[in-house]
Amino acid sequence: MTGQNDRWAELTGGQTGEKYAQRFAQLAESGYDVHGEAAFCAALLKPAARVLDAGCGTGRISSRLAELGHRCTGVDIDSSMLAVARRDAPTQEWVLGDLARLSTLGLEPGFDLALAAGNVIPLLAPGTESAVVRQLAAMLRPGGLLVTGMGLDAAHLPLPEPPVTLAEFDDWCAQAGLTLRQRYATWGGDPYHQGGGYAVSVHCLSAM
Repeated sequence: MTGQNDRWAELTGGQTGEKYAQRFAQLAESGYDVHGEAAFCAALLKPAARVLDAGCGTGRISSRLAELGHRCTGVDIDSSMLAVARRDAPTQEWVLGDLARLSTLGLEPGFDLALAAGNVIPLLAPGTESAVVRQLAAMLRPGGLLVTGMGLDAAHLPLPEPPVTLAEFDDWCAQAGLTLRQRYATWGGDPYHQGGGYAVSVHCLSAM
């Protein structure tokens, strides 16, 4: 996530790592597939790809992608989330940092895919969204992919109303040199229909 004044920090107070991990552990025990996002991304990647998990939380997606052979770097502003990630996957790269200051974190550009799942974009600090999209694009290699999942109504967000529209998001992507390649309604690949409450988007960085 981004910034101490972001919507995520206001919602959680930055103390939710263990509770978040426990919720997904319980879902997995009940038979729910908790690896939908990782499977979606893996289908887009060549072997041993570099993945930037922006707003990685407890590292659930990064850890699964690493198990599938990809090289993952997770970034999050929430230290309670990263504490869980570092405990559960100590050999992976986890970076505590603000996505609005991604360019200052010392990461090597050239990622094959940057992921912002879990409503990362809608929960950014107001006014930083376009800058975050621009910095995520700058982390990609030419032809690299930005994959995002975001709620578009109150039913799919922990907020009373959506702070970001798809039109705004696509405009920020276009300004950053990203072109929409695919859009779905779910991580399972269900088709997206205009006015839907959730969107999984795949944008591609233009080759130089």
